[in-house]
This record gives sequence, C-alpha cells and structure tokens, in this order.
Amino acid sequence: MFVGRGVPRNLYDVVSEESSAVVIRQYSSSFGLASRLLGEPVRTQVRNVYALVRVADEIVDNPDPALGRDARATMLDWLEDDVRHALATGWSGNLVVHAFARTAQAVGIEDDVVAPFFASMRTDLDTTTHTQESFDRYVYGSAEVVGLMCLRAFLAAPDAVGDRARAYEDLTPGARRLGAAFQKLNFVRDLSDDHDVLRRDYFPGLDVERFCDRDRDRILDDIDADLAAAAAVVPDLPPSSRRAVRAAHATFAELAARLRATPAADIRRQRVRVPAAVKLRLALGSLHEGRA
Repeated sequence: MFVGRGVPRNLYDVVSEESSAVVIRQYSSSFGLASRLLGEPVRTQVRNVYALVRVADEIVDNPDPALGRDARATMLDWLEDDVRHALATGWSGNLVVHAFARTAQAVGIEDDVVAPFFASMRTDLDTTTHTQESFDRYVYGSAEVVGLMCLRAFLAAPDAVGDRARAYEDLTPGARRLGAAFQKLNFVRDLSDDHDVLRRDYFPGLDVERFCDRDRDRILDDIDADLAAAAAVVPDLPPSSRRAVRAAHATFAELAARLRATPAADIRRQRVRVPAAVKLRLALGSLHEGRA
C-alpha cells in the first residue's frame, strides 16, 4: 500500500484508475493511442479526466429513446453532485468519479472548470439549435475546459519546470483552442447523427439539410485556425505530455484534411474516419519528433 497525495493508497484507488482506462480504451481509439505517449503519472491522470467526460457524454447522448429527458437530467444531477462531494472528500462510490477526484486533488482542478462542463452537458438535454453565443458557451464548457483540466495535469508533472502558474496562464489559450478544434471536428464528423438521431444542430445558422461544400470549408477554416494556434504552444509543454499532444493534434489535423477532401453530401451520409494504420503512423511520427 502506498500513501501520499495523488499516489494509489489502496486497492480501491488502483481499481478506480483501471476502470477509467477501460472506459477510454472502449470509447476512443484516437485518444487511447495518443494517451499511451504520456508519461506517468500524467497518463493515468488524463485518462481519469476523459473517463468522467465520457460518462457524462453517455448520459446525454445515448440515443435510446426509452431513456427520457427527465431520467437523463436526474442521472446528470447525481453525477455532478457526486463529483462535487468527491472533490471535497477525495472519495466516491462511483469508480470513475473516484479516479477523477483523486486526479483533481493532485493537480489542482477546481470548480471553475468543473461547473462549466456540467452546464454544457445539461444544455444537451434541451437545446436543439444554437446561437453564436450559446455555441461559444457550449464549446467552452464541453471541450475547452477539458483541455484546461489536462493542462493542469501536464504542468503538475515531475518534469514540468519553472513557474507553473505562469506557464498555465501562457498555455491556456492554446489548450482552449485545441479543445475547441477537437469538439468542432466531432460536430462536423457527426453531423448526420447529431441532426437525424439526436435532433441537434450545433453550428449557428447552418441548415444541415442544405449542407454544402462552402459550409464545410467555412467551418474547417475556423477549425484550422484553432489547430494552428494550438500547435504554436505544443513545444512549450513538458516532455511528459508533449509527444502525446502532438500525436493527438496530428490525428485531428488529418481528420480535418480528410473532411475537407470529402464532398459535403458524403459527410451527411457517412462518418469520415482516420484509419487505424494512419493513426499509428502519426503517433510514431510524433514520437520521433519528440526525440529530435
């Protein structure tokens, strides 16, 4: 048994973190591959963050029509209450929440990013179309704050040097832009399911039924600007996270390129993917760059 903040104290801590790793392995092949390039303890901490995000996502996005709006709202309330209790006590009966709380306490994740996340998740229970204001608020809470949670873990790593508070301030814009790019890319890739199954239209002013190449390019231009801003700060990350973030960035940049090369009509009919072999090549390339 080990003792100490952020270090497994008993079997329950270990099992909770293993549970989070299972969630990520099953739900996200892209993130799962990139996360393997993270050094420890950052790898485990970031998986703990993403596992909580996936559980909340599943509550609001599971397309089972038998699970009504009120049931989802109750589940989300329970999850948020459990997270807040665990942040205060360090413990939860939910394995994923327990792992997240241990990470939050270890790296300094606080309510200023947790509250906006749950606010955005709650938006998905009712909002079917967005204004620019609600879209920006949603993307911040659903994705940008996740980037900030991960940034806390990156900068709490043993190999992070210098003034960490100053580094967090300097790297915050890039972390937010990377989270925003990932989210917007998912919106484009999932355009059909979001509109046809979940009855949600995220992009303000976009008529999904008339989605055309010009719409596609306009959205991807915005995403490319986000990716460029994020890429500029990757070299300033600690070595324990730099390669993994570079791999994730490369994978999503590849997805953006494939979406741009796909006719808008096809994006409406099929989910554009980055093949596993290409993801592996990009990850290996990021590993090589990290050693250069």
